[in-house]
Amino acid sequence: METAPEPLVRLEGIDKRFGAVHANRRIDLKINSGRIKALLGENGAGKSTLMNILAGRIKPDGGRIHIGAAVHAHLTPRRAIAAGIGMVYQHFTLVDALTVAENVCLGQAAGIWHHPRRSQEQVARLAAAVGLDIDPGATVAGLSMGERQRVEILKLLYRRSRILIFDEPTSVLTPPEIRQLFSALRQMADQGKAIVFISHKLGEVLEIADEIAILRHGQIIDERPAKAFGAREELARRMIGRDVLLEIDRPVVELRQPVLQVEQLDGGGLQQISFQLRQGEILALVGVAGNGQSAMVRTICGLAAPVAGVVRLLGQPWADFFSGAASGLVYIPEDRVGLATCHHLDLVDNFLLTTRRRFCKGPWLQRASATACLEALMVDFDIRPADARLRARQLSGGNLQKLVLAREFHRRPKLIVAEQPTQGLDIGATEDVWRLLLKAREEAGILLVTSDLNEALALADRLAVMYRGRIVDLFSVFDKEKLARIGQMMAGID
Repeated sequence: METAPEPLVRLEGIDKRFGAVHANRRIDLKINSGRIKALLGENGAGKSTLMNILAGRIKPDGGRIHIGAAVHAHLTPRRAIAAGIGMVYQHFTLVDALTVAENVCLGQAAGIWHHPRRSQEQVARLAAAVGLDIDPGATVAGLSMGERQRVEILKLLYRRSRILIFDEPTSVLTPPEIRQLFSALRQMADQGKAIVFISHKLGEVLEIADEIAILRHGQIIDERPAKAFGAREELARRMIGRDVLLEIDRPVVELRQPVLQVEQLDGGGLQQISFQLRQGEILALVGVAGNGQSAMVRTICGLAAPVAGVVRLLGQPWADFFSGAASGLVYIPEDRVGLATCHHLDLVDNFLLTTRRRFCKGPWLQRASATACLEALMVDFDIRPADARLRARQLSGGNLQKLVLAREFHRRPKLIVAEQPTQGLDIGATEDVWRLLLKAREEAGILLVTSDLNEALALADRLAVMYRGRIVDLFSVFDKEKLARIGQMMAGID
């Protein structure tokens, strides 16, 4: 009888607490060579903590890590790299001014002298071996997000990493780039690499994974071959602990007056941008990150003045609108931790960041009134735990995002700019955020900036596709002919 091969990595009894939060509860997990293991769980389930323990960035409180015949109580980043463990994070760590080959070889011991041509040849061979299309001599500053991700993967392969961990790797990719990534992951697995794939996109998980492990409240509650899970609905139910519809009704809302008008906006990386957004409408701005979306958002939200062209907000010219109170506009930024909230402040102080004028009486801040208002909103928006005394860092990503939405929607806006509002959120939290945005659409016009096509199609009335600073097309979500070409539009090949 054939015996099962020994796993490349075995986590045994891994335990980790952060104060009162029990992030990992005596977790046992095997990671096998030649296999792609998907790690699923809602926000706060303990996935990132577990993988950061394996990558040496977090020290566990208990348990052991078996890598081959070696046993470790914990790893440091250096020891993890030496053991062949590498992790590709959502936020890349590349040097823009250097070439692809220089980034890949950076920090690697290769003698005193650097040989650019030899390095580029090595990187080219490495990329070809796993089917990653990249120019080793290209400067990183000019690369797309998908190409930058390929550089991060090549860095790990250059270090001879045997265990590769990918944290939400498709969140910044176009559909063609996702196909190429999946092909590369399969080739790496076929070469004997062990792959861990962390994602909230259940369709992608079922497509690429050989095995699936599900975490809930810091424990693995299910682990089996991917084929044994069946449809996405079953996988979502096991992950969240309840039925998740995965689709959402988008009722028809009467379109009213324009809340945003952009005419021939140019400069700062933007090229001749024109569109209009009306109250009662969601317009989704889609495209790969780095194609002008950030410049557009900064201008509309008053963080950068228009270089050329006209921007009117709620009927006022840009300069007049932002010279006053700028009331009626709210901005939900992509960075919910560093920009939308202050992680070390309590939830009441975070609530007051943009609403304090409503709770001031003369020079006095009525904190008790703000607390009572927030507590009511936490119930209405289903923010858990519903304790206003908590620090922002104690909330999961989904609940922190709902706090931001509760705060901003309390201001009764007429124009909402929502930038990647569900990025990194589990499917249950995503569904909650979608419902909140559709509800807000009844009173406001919403500019939705997203790289998730499923989100755009679920929420938007119209789509505007951006590539290299321009809108290449703007059309209704019911235009099936153009929807079929949206991947090519996002890649600039239409």
